[in-house]
This record gives sequence, C-alpha cells and structure tokens, in this order.
Amino acid sequence: MENRQNFLRRMMAVRGMGQVLTVTVGLIVLCIVFGILNPTFASSKNIGNLLRQIAPIILIGIGQSYVLITGNIDLSIGSVVGMSCMISATLMTKGLNPWAAVLVTIFCCLLVGVVNGQLVAKCKLPPFIATLGTMTIARGIAQIVNNNYNTDSIGDAAKGFRDFFYYGKTLGLYNTIWISIILWLIFNFLLSKTRTGRHIYAIGSNVEAAKLSGVGIVGTTTKAYIVSAFCASVVGLIICATSGMGTMDAGNMYEMYAVAASVIGGVSTLGGQGILLGTVIGAAIWGVLQNGLQFAGAPVAIRNIVIGIIVVVSVLLDVVVRTGKPRKAKKG
Repeated sequence: MENRQNFLRRMMAVRGMGQVLTVTVGLIVLCIVFGILNPTFASSKNIGNLLRQIAPIILIGIGQSYVLITGNIDLSIGSVVGMSCMISATLMTKGLNPWAAVLVTIFCCLLVGVVNGQLVAKCKLPPFIATLGTMTIARGIAQIVNNNYNTDSIGDAAKGFRDFFYYGKTLGLYNTIWISIILWLIFNFLLSKTRTGRHIYAIGSNVEAAKLSGVGIVGTTTKAYIVSAFCASVVGLIICATSGMGTMDAGNMYEMYAVAASVIGGVSTLGGQGILLGTVIGAAIWGVLQNGLQFAGAPVAIRNIVIGIIVVVSVLLDVVVRTGKPRKAKKG
C-alpha cells in the first residue's frame, strides 16, 4: 500500500500530470456519451478507424508540443505536411524509388525546421511572424513542385510505401498506429529523460535563467522546431499513402489540430509545462469529438466550432492557472 501511495505521489509530481488526469476523465465521459447516442461508435471497426484517424494528430501534436514547451509556436506545421505530401508524390510519379523519395522529402522538411529555429532563436523574430512566413513559403513549395497541379496517382510501384504508412497491419493494428506509438515513445524519452529535454523545459520556463545556466538557446530551440518539421513530414507521407497522390491543400488546418491536441492535453502555451502523454489524450479527444459528432449527425461547421471553443477554453484556463486572475488596482 505504501509503495502504491509513493508511486501515485511521484506520478502527480510530474509537471502537467494533473491536467492529463482531468482530460482523461473527460475523454472517458465523451466515449460513454457517444457510445450511448450511437452504439455503432463503440464497434470494433469504428474504433480501429478512429485510432487510425487519431494517429496523425498525435504526431503533429508531438511536434507542436515540443515547440510550445519552449514558449514558442509553429504555424508552419500544416504547410510542411502539404509540402511533404506533394514532394513525395511528385518524386514518385517522376519514377524515383518510393523510399528514396521518402528520404528526400524528410530532408527538405527538416530544412524548414532548421530555418524556423534560426529565425526565432538567432534572428530574434517573434515565432508567430517567423513561422507565418515559413508557412506561406512551405505552402508555395507544395504548389510549385508539380507546376501548381495535384499529382497523378503514385502507382503500383508505391504499394509497399502505401502499405507501410497506411493500409498495412502489424499484430492486428494498422501501421499508421504503430508509427505514432513508436515515434511517441522515442520523442517522449528524449523530452523526459535526456539533457535536451531538460533544456527545452528550461527555455520555456525562463529563457534568461536557462541562458545563464549554460543552455544553448539557439541549438535547443532549433532542435524543437526540427522535431516539429519531422513529425509534419511523416504526417504528409501518411496523407500521400492514404490518397495515393499528392494534393496541394494537404495539411490545411493541421496547425489548428496540432495546437488543439497539445493544449487540450495540458501543454502550456506559456512554455515550460506539459507532457506528451497529455498530447495523446488531447489528440484522442479531438478524434472522438470529430467522430462522435459525425455519428450524431452534426455538420462539419458545428464540429469545428466545438473544437475551437474547447481550444480557447483550454488556453484560457492555462493562462488563469499559470498567471492568476488580474488584480484590481488599488485606489489612492
């Protein structure tokens, strides 16, 4: 009993764990409600499809979480998804080996992460402005790479690529789910168990104190943006595998989904707080809401409004908890 109590104390001592437990309860309640409204929601087929829908949101949520914990934001993440989808599909339709196309695509996307990190940390541009600029550039690359057209089908030669990223199954689970699990394990370890992870939290908590402690601000911030770009590139490859072609609008609104998964799961927009377990729960809440409201017959507009309200409320609660309510000015 004492060991169990000590374990619970250690769990609750983890930054952001309280928020994770709260949203987990919310997730369970949502699943119960939608299951009652429509029994089809709880069917094994729908659960499998739901998990496959949630997986890409977990991935971009991981990337955005890294950046948010440093106290910054990445608005380019959705455009990098589109850029990844279009570059990979274009290269494959031009005859390049699918796996060589994957490597080239990931490299190009990582360059966007490097540029973001340098603009924000070295050039001191506000992250909103820096990543807004790279968001537009990345979307432009997605459009120009195939002469402002969606690509043709990537063809039968890319069957192995499509099975690996979307259609294939391993041990009863879609490969898309396995990709998100493996990458979550890797990036969660890096964030929670390594010096780089500690530095990421330190920058978000107090950048000046981190600098005085010897933390490399430029290098660490750039690493966070590289993680974000890498996760976006993988999501772009998943979308390409799903549709079997490149579409210029791929990743549209994904920056919103990334922020939603992060902040609903307890990652602070003020930096220095949050864990990737919360990002998984946040992505699951997003997916359950979208899927459940669809079964309930709610139009897309209503689904978007609900998600937007939840994001705003989550950020507002975070600001209130972190900074406290504004105090009234004293008279005289």
